Amino acid sequence: MSEINKLAALQGGEINEAKKVLATEATALLHGRDAANSASDTARQTFEEGAIAESLPTVEIPWGDSTLALASWRCSSKAGLVASNGEARRQIKGGGLRVNDAAVTDEKMVLNAGNLTPEGVIKLSRARRSTCCSSPHRRIRF
Repeated sequence: MSEINKLAALQGGEINEAKKVLATEATALLHGRDAANSASDTARQTFEEGAIAESLPTVEIPWGDSTLALASWRCSSKAGLVASNGEARRQIKGGGLRVNDAAVTDEKMVLNAGNLTPEGVIKLSRARRSTCCSSPHRRIRF
């Protein structure tokens, strides 16, 4: 009970630190300490440093053969960030979808080769869940 009272009294940034500890410990219980430490490192690199962590999961999303273009909402849906294309559009309208750490403001935004990072990927994120999608010849991370 004293631990609950201590956590209930946290303010500001202390709450985020407590969330990190909780996430790490829950992951350790389910997947083991090594997996928890790896997940913690990936989260730190991705969300605190803005890097594209090598250990992010990957998914392949097919691009158009001639244009290498795919609507941002469709890419988000195919990557599993959202359950449907409609949910992706709602996330965009609410400011919840990001491409390379910048909020998507236009649901008609098309992802193409110009969106590739120097690492050759496009980083998609929603509510602290990330994905990277890339050209047809490269891995796609999320």
